[in-house]
Amino acid sequence: MSVARSSRLKADPLADKGRHAWWDIPVTIAIAVGVVLVVTTFLVKPFSIPSGSMENTLQIGDRVLVNRALMNFRAPERGDVVVFDGTDSFVPASSVPERNPISGAIAWVGQSFGLVPSDNTDFIKRVIGVGGDRVICCDTDGRITVNGVALDESSYLFPGDVPSLFAFDVQVPEGKLWVMGDHRSNSADSRSHMGDPGGGFVPESKVIGRAMNVLWPLDRISILENPSTFEAVTVR
Repeated sequence: MSVARSSRLKADPLADKGRHAWWDIPVTIAIAVGVVLVVTTFLVKPFSIPSGSMENTLQIGDRVLVNRALMNFRAPERGDVVVFDGTDSFVPASSVPERNPISGAIAWVGQSFGLVPSDNTDFIKRVIGVGGDRVICCDTDGRITVNGVALDESSYLFPGDVPSLFAFDVQVPEGKLWVMGDHRSNSADSRSHMGDPGGGFVPESKVIGRAMNVLWPLDRISILENPSTFEAVTVR
């Protein structure tokens, strides 16, 4: 009897080891998923370009890495390419469909991994004016001016496009942004929403993050730097 019991005791550690090995796989996966979700929620997040409004800087289908943490340390700056939630500025809140908790959670996880397109309320544009700026189009040479300084947009404007097909003169409220796509003739940006309740301005609080890099496809890997033309613009 004692021999049999002894043999059982010797076999039990092997069985426990097998059970632990099976549990290690899902636990490791869960930890990895948790780490990714934390990183994409608070630090960086991949974002897929859904339209041609930022061509040629960004192409349809490009994957960009958006720095979410940066906005905790500084406000958006002129020239930044930012991703923002356009609810109540570009999209009426009443038109945003509600998801049930399950589908919402699945979509959130998929978007965190860059596997599911972002919500239709997310947009990516370039910051042209920040709070306090006066943005005018156009001067006698057809250029946009910010606080009286003409912008040389040749480094990012879509080839053949002009800065704007129609004139505007706006004063950006504090805490708001004036944003425009680089493909001006194919971009529904702040200009297109001037008649909306928000006046076309995007609240800084709605900015999700600054696009830092193009990660995919491989032949388009690049860093998104702010154009030097904005360095000459001063605060009014």
